[in-house]
Amino acid sequence: MKKTLIGILLLFVGAVVYSQVERAEPLPGPGRPVAESIGADTAQQKLKEVSLSKFEDAGFWQAVVSLDDGVVSARRLEGGSAAKKPIPAEEAIGIREEDKYVLGVKTEFFRRSNALISVSPTRPLAIAGVVKTLSVWVVGRNFNHTLKARFEDFAGRRFELEVGKLNFVGWKQMVVAIPPTVEQRNPHYGILSGIKFLGFSIDCDLMEAYGSYYIYLDDLRAVTDLFGEENRDQDDMIDAW
Repeated sequence: MKKTLIGILLLFVGAVVYSQVERAEPLPGPGRPVAESIGADTAQQKLKEVSLSKFEDAGFWQAVVSLDDGVVSARRLEGGSAAKKPIPAEEAIGIREEDKYVLGVKTEFFRRSNALISVSPTRPLAIAGVVKTLSVWVVGRNFNHTLKARFEDFAGRRFELEVGKLNFVGWKQMVVAIPPTVEQRNPHYGILSGIKFLGFSIDCDLMEAYGSYYIYLDDLRAVTDLFGEENRDQDDMIDAW
């Protein structure tokens, strides 16, 4: 009888211990990931900040406004914001690109109007990868005009994004995010991606489009995901036959 009671007691204790082990959190170990780190080392993304233009060559940029609204001119001037910081990746490998000048754009209005000033590179600036943001340093002269950026997506469709109002004093870095709805990658070829930057537009406020208006631009950059470009299959076939 005593042996029977001891056996039942041992079975009961074993069942309790087994249930506690089953309910315990699994310990981290080889082949068993920690919940907080899941995805941290497997995310297929490699973000890099790249320089598109430092506006050192005014001849590469052209400014246009409707002849009915006024005349516009662009020139290179010495200057820039002391708050600008170098791109860490470029600084790490010793790249010291000249950065002494900015692009100045002057518009002389004939009359009040909703004028549209266009500042464009002589050829589109292609940005590799999947672009996340575009940034530029601007002196807006505290006018209620609106700065917009123009692009062309991977499929050749053109679109425009509002960067922000120019109602501030001094230099300011203005940033615009590229929405995920923009097509930036060929679904059949993972290594073919990117968009093209076509230029800026200044949408002038009717009440402030008079006299002379000055705007200065410097240090155009993009943050882009270069994972596909840096992990391409070198043995993949080229469809060029």
